[in-house]
Amino acid sequence: MTGRIAFQGEPGAYSHEACRQAYPGMEALPCPTFEETIESVRRGDADLAMLPVENSTYGRVADIHHLLPESGLHIIAETFVRVHIALLAVPGTRLEEIERAMSHTVLLGQCRGFLTKHGIRPVTGADTAGSARHVAELGDPKLAALASELSGEIYGLDALAHKIEDRAHNTTRFLVMAREPNLKRRGDAGMMTTFVFRVRNIPAALYKAMGGFATNGVNMTKLESYMVDGSFSATQFYADIEGHPDDANVRRALEELDYFTSSMTLLGVYPADPSRH
Repeated sequence: MTGRIAFQGEPGAYSHEACRQAYPGMEALPCPTFEETIESVRRGDADLAMLPVENSTYGRVADIHHLLPESGLHIIAETFVRVHIALLAVPGTRLEEIERAMSHTVLLGQCRGFLTKHGIRPVTGADTAGSARHVAELGDPKLAALASELSGEIYGLDALAHKIEDRAHNTTRFLVMAREPNLKRRGDAGMMTTFVFRVRNIPAALYKAMGGFATNGVNMTKLESYMVDGSFSATQFYADIEGHPDDANVRRALEELDYFTSSMTLLGVYPADPSRH
């Protein structure tokens, strides 16, 4: 696929790596915020948006669930990226020369064991790729960055150590958004359907709304709640289920859900990533 795919962050960010992994033929467009990433697709500057939604270690990405229903975009794919962290330094630097390492606070927390072992002091940076760029611009051999190896390629840094994260299975899930939905595809690993809903103001509404998925044998892989407009009484639910709305059992489950909800918005129908299983 050709065209442009937008992501939030600087060149070399893990979202950039997700773009390269899933759509190597597309030009990656960096954007300063998630809102701008979405807007770049809406106005036609990009064809797709790559948005992180959750991490296996740190949970869901803040604000994303609020932005998706209002985006006007549709989920057309998902992809999973293993978060491998490298220690990056100016060319010619030796590991024993490094005194400080800069990165986003989340990545610093994922490399405590390595930093402690080598006596390297953590330094908080705005983000991962930005820290790599700062190290390259500063040219101080005592300062390194913790970031993706892609960042090292982009900013001309040497990787002094690879895969230094403390947890071996740290993975981020991304959703790919487009202006138009694609409901005709079928994936080899099955299909996913994502939607948001609000339940009616009746006793046990959520329990009853979920019953249709159980009785129809539909596997719900995610159900999360979040407040709407800062109100404790207005709760919206975000859900992922396995299957396609055209599947008989999924159709019956969604029809039953509709009876107990005051609103339901379909966000996307897309092939399940094989690595999900």
